[in-house]
Amino acid sequence: MNTSNSELWDKIRNQFDSAPYPNYALDKSPKEEYKYLYIHSLVTAYYLRNQKVIDTKDKIILDAGCGSGYKSLTLAEANPGAKIVGIDISEESVKLAQKRLEYHGFDNAEFYTLSIYDLPQLNYQFDYINCDETLYFFPDIALALTAMKDVLKPEGIIRSNIHSSLQRFGHFRAQKVFSMMGLMDENPGDMEIELVHEIMNSLQENTEIKTKVWNPNKSSSKGKDDQQRILMNYLLQGDKGFNINDMFSAFRTADLEFIKMVNWRQWDLMNLFKEPDNLPAFLGMSLPEASIEEQLQLFELLHPIHRLLDFLCGHPQAGNTFIPIDEWTNTEWENATVHLHPQFNNPIVITNVIACVSEGKTFPIRKDLAVTEDFVYVDSSMALCLFFLLETSLPMMSLVEKWQQFRPLDPLSGEPIEKVKVFQLLQKLLLVLESFDVIMLETKSSL
Repeated sequence: MNTSNSELWDKIRNQFDSAPYPNYALDKSPKEEYKYLYIHSLVTAYYLRNQKVIDTKDKIILDAGCGSGYKSLTLAEANPGAKIVGIDISEESVKLAQKRLEYHGFDNAEFYTLSIYDLPQLNYQFDYINCDETLYFFPDIALALTAMKDVLKPEGIIRSNIHSSLQRFGHFRAQKVFSMMGLMDENPGDMEIELVHEIMNSLQENTEIKTKVWNPNKSSSKGKDDQQRILMNYLLQGDKGFNINDMFSAFRTADLEFIKMVNWRQWDLMNLFKEPDNLPAFLGMSLPEASIEEQLQLFELLHPIHRLLDFLCGHPQAGNTFIPIDEWTNTEWENATVHLHPQFNNPIVITNVIACVSEGKTFPIRKDLAVTEDFVYVDSSMALCLFFLLETSLPMMSLVEKWQQFRPLDPLSGEPIEKVKVFQLLQKLLLVLESFDVIMLETKSSL
């Protein structure tokens, strides 16, 4: 590491030693943050890549850049039975992370003051690596990804992210302004935070940088949350931006395979068009031929709304393919096993499922637990499927038999319902539930 990089790392370390991130209270728990748990579940990532369900018991998960440990706690909650290993270059952050996990009763966790470059010292091979809000600090993201790949098991998955140079451009400009004024020469403290407030509030309301990146509502309160917001956005040492091409270039250099964006549904290029099925002729011919990288690049150029380029990647898996569920034959359906995603097996969903089955009350479920416009209203038929899965996963034909026991009569004819009709009905219901990530389907060809 050259002298300039060493000085920068010292600045980054000092900033997080004095202000560990995030600054959540020790007793704050993610147990009911189901979207957050869904994202941090190895089950989610593994199913997206392999169309298989993985048991997290005894898996080894790395939180690279663990900060104050809230992400580590989330990983522990989202992956029952897994061993959590956290590293960070900030000693104060590591101490707080260890204390946080112990406070919440997780004794199968270890924390080290360590750089990603020094991971081999741990003598671990990891099933999953979570490197959240950390990679963009590195001068060479490909080198950092390579360091993580070297301690990743062959079927392991890395989840990481980098700041978007397009979406975050205003914040980078603000950082440059405050750097020119000397506010980032040393570790920013209360005085520098106050100066940011004074400078931004002194600008005319229509000044472009103020309208783009300064939220007056958030800036009116000067508590801990506001201090963290200033430090993590306007005075963040070592912050850098990247684009989709940078991301894929790093994959190629590190010999890693792109899997999906973490919030992949929100990167659908077709959603940007008024009539996706009636595109201008040129787009209609060219877009289907575009690579995933090109489609993501076009999305970001047209609609740069995502602060983070948040992705999943892993070792190249040559020939590791599966048949899309909507192309399954009846034989593949007959040999399928149906699983409820563990993050949907929560008190809110359970209460709604029971009310729907017993009282006919419908309830909405959003795709991948995210706050998006896409949701489905679960009716009593869908709820009955989920009800059967609350206790355990079931083979498809066992689910058919249970359905016949609970609803033996055809509602139209009043005659005993035929197994083939139940089978066809469940296929349709499960396809909808799977498309909303509520359930997971495996068939013997993918087991």
